[in-house]
Amino acid sequence: MPAKDRYHETVKNALIKDGWQITADPYPIKYEEVKLAADLSSQRTLSANRGTEYVVVEIKSFLAPSAMREFETALGQYLIYRTFLEVTHPDYRVYLAIGSTIYRTFFQRVAIQLILKKYQVSLLVVNLEQEEIEQWLT
Repeated sequence: MPAKDRYHETVKNALIKDGWQITADPYPIKYEEVKLAADLSSQRTLSANRGTEYVVVEIKSFLAPSAMREFETALGQYLIYRTFLEVTHPDYRVYLAIGSTIYRTFFQRVAIQLILKKYQVSLLVVNLEQEEIEQWLT
């Protein structure tokens, strides 16, 4: 089993506070001969006539000296997970969960915004101190 990110429980608590039910921790992703594990999956009922919304969340702390290197790794994981889930569970949406500070200091850079837009990366921005979701960005 992969090691949990430093902010794993914080993001999990933020999702629960936001009305999400955690359905897997970690969430296994399997496609053909490849077996991986994203950090979490959750669901919530939207309304009686709108059904259920499903998300898979990959959590990244960005605590290493090079945020760019962590971003490269996170982007690769995100794209692999999303690709496999598009085939196996097309109703699931993948999010990269990050703290609000790294969102403001790194993810707002023009070069990073270009990559996020090109690859249509969905972000879950979490206030780590208050354990609350600030933004869902798609």
